[in-house]
Parts: sequence; structure tokens; C-alpha cells
Amino acid sequence: MSNINDVSSYDYFLPEELIAKEPVLPKEEARLLVYFKNTKEIKHYKFKDLSSLIPEDAAVIFNNTKVIKARILGQKESGGACEVMLNQPISENKFSVYIRGKVSAGSILNFPDNLKVNVLELNDDGTRVVNFTQNGVLLDNVHLFSELEKIGHVPLPPYIKRADTKDDESWYQSIFAKNSGAVAAPTASLHISEQMLEQIKTKHEVAYITLHVGAGTFKGVECQNINDHKMHSEFYELSEQAQEIINSNKPILGVGTTVTRCVEEFARSKQASGFCKLFLNLNNKPIRQNYLLTNFHLPKSTLIMLVTSFIGLEETMRIYKTAVDEKYRFYSYGDGMLII
Repeated sequence: MSNINDVSSYDYFLPEELIAKEPVLPKEEARLLVYFKNTKEIKHYKFKDLSSLIPEDAAVIFNNTKVIKARILGQKESGGACEVMLNQPISENKFSVYIRGKVSAGSILNFPDNLKVNVLELNDDGTRVVNFTQNGVLLDNVHLFSELEKIGHVPLPPYIKRADTKDDESWYQSIFAKNSGAVAAPTASLHISEQMLEQIKTKHEVAYITLHVGAGTFKGVECQNINDHKMHSEFYELSEQAQEIINSNKPILGVGTTVTRCVEEFARSKQASGFCKLFLNLNNKPIRQNYLLTNFHLPKSTLIMLVTSFIGLEETMRIYKTAVDEKYRFYSYGDGMLII
């Protein structure tokens, strides 16, 4: 019997060729592994079958965050190349970022359009606190996001080992992306086409939350005991409709781990907005959400631990072994799974 607190229990072998480098097109042709909780059956479908699989009385909640072009390429004052990856705003003019290349507090980094990054603090977790100036003027997040749209790159996950392309601007964005601020996509939503969304809306109540996915979503759990893991925080906000659904007795299908964490945060705190640090695992199971649609996640990640909180460790690892054996495509541009 595996130890649910040992991080090594959440490891699995994934052949490199199963990591999806680009999505299946059309998107609804991606594969969908379905796990039935009551019978523990695993069946295989395609995403275009989704509307016929959702339990008929369930409400469906999506994350309408919008991915910004969070990666910028520039130079240090010494002339060496550098790369900055936005993580999230800290205050009106301060931001948490990751910087590729060695820097120190006081460093100034130069980017196109006279954009400068001023390094203010170095944090132990690898993030850096910076501000952005353009022609000597401090930028807030609205003006920064606007500038990043001009000079930035799509922040593809680190396991997609290629440069971003024009296609990624649409591929790595959901069709209902609305509120700018994410530096990673809520990937379960990437499979939803306009036609699929209309099919779902004819049978189910649909609502939206916003959770701006941070770069910390890709950070593995490095502690041997998962209870020692310090969870990253991400800004969230729930629509009134989503709040009403959560406060009702209606079953909920959360589309993605970001929706799940947001639903469960609100179920516990009753706070309609704030910063979510919720770490769902077998020691902290969902208390409100019933069903989950998600992609296949990295080994030893908080996301695979979230999946176990719904169905247990052994069943999760059985599903993942099945997905590998059946050659499902993994991670952000890959196939998905539905737990009902």
C-alpha cells in the first residue's frame, strides 16, 4: 500500500513521445478518458462526446481567465541575454517574476520599446520582485499587459520544448477567455469549441469564475512529505452566478483544476475574491465539487494530487497507467479525463 504523504507515491513513468507539443485539431477530436466513480470503470471517448456524458442535473463551471504574453526577451546592462517570465502582480506597480540568468537586487534589464525591468528583491522560492518602467514612467498591470501584448511571447509550459508561434496565440487560449492575467492556460478548457459550448448550454447551467493561473502551477512538490509543501497563491474572483451554484445543492462539474480550487476555496471561506492557496489532496478532500474534467498532469505535482482527492491514489495511478498504455497525449496540449 502506498504512503499518501510520500511524494514518490505520485510518480509515474511517461515516455517523452507522449508529451503533446501541439493540440489535436479540430480540438473536439482530442481523446477523453472517462472514469465512473460508482463502478470504477474506465471508458474511452472523444471530447465531442462531452455533453452526452455530463450528469444531467450538473452545473458546469469554467475559468474565463485570459493568458497574457508573459515572456519577454531582452538584455542585461552587461549585454548578456536575459528572459523574464511574469508570475503575477503584487501591488499596483510591483510584480513577481522569474528571471532566466543571474541577477542581483538593483539590476536593470532592457527590453524592446524602451521597457526596463528594475530588480528590487530576490526571493528564496526563485521569484524576483521587480517593477517595470517605460521611458521613465512606472507601469501598472493594465499598461504592462498592454505592452506585453506588443513585445511578449506566449508563455508555453517548460515541457513544450520549442519556440512559440503565431498559432499558439489561439491554441493556448480558451474560447471564453475574457479577463487578462494568467501566465498559463486553464488547459481543460482548451478542448471546448464553440459548438461544444452551445451543446452544453442547452442541457446545463453554465457559470464562470476567474482564477489567474500563475507560473507556480508547473512547480513540482519538492518536499518528501507532501504536507510540508508551501502552495503558491493565485488571484481569483467568482461571478454571482457561480456563487449561487456553489451555495445551492446542485451537483457541480468543474472544468479544470483551477475551477476546482476556486469552488473549494469559496465553499470554505465564502470569500468571492482574493488569493487562493488551497492545496487539495487526500488529506484535504473536496467538500463541494462532485465531478472533474481535467488534463493529464506532471508527476509529483499538486495537480495530480488534486485528482487523487476525488478518487484515491490507487485509482488515479491506475488511470494514468491506462492512459500511458493507450498512448494518450499528456499535459497542456494533450488529451483529457473526466471523473463522473
